[in-house]
Amino acid sequence: MLNRIVLIGRLTRDPELRYTSSGVAVASFSLAVDRAFSNQQGERETDFIDIVAWRKLAETVSGHLQKGRLVAVQGRLQIRSYETQDGQKRKAAEVVADDVRFLDRPRDAQGAEGYGDYAGPGAGAEDEPEEVPF
Repeated sequence: MLNRIVLIGRLTRDPELRYTSSGVAVASFSLAVDRAFSNQQGERETDFIDIVAWRKLAETVSGHLQKGRLVAVQGRLQIRSYETQDGQKRKAAEVVADDVRFLDRPRDAQGAEGYGDYAGPGAGAEDEPEEVPF
């Protein structure tokens, strides 16, 4: 069986870094990914996909990425079930990243491009803990 996702898109918000009660770093962010085809009106639609990164990868992503940055994310699709405060059962689909490549360079305060970093394979490849802090 295979569960592999590869996405290229732009961050819709700055990554949010949190830590589990046992001290494991977890970052969440969302990617805007354009669809490869146009709708009936000739417009391209966009999907907004939730991404989660763990451990060192989470810290690297949080420290180096901001809203608008172009990245490639490789990982696996995960469907989580949870219950709301009022007792309703919900599901959430997200990509658990194990590789994030920075495809553009960050801009400094004057608008010039600087050099980006790479959060390569294996940076967060261990299995994540059962406890999710959000």
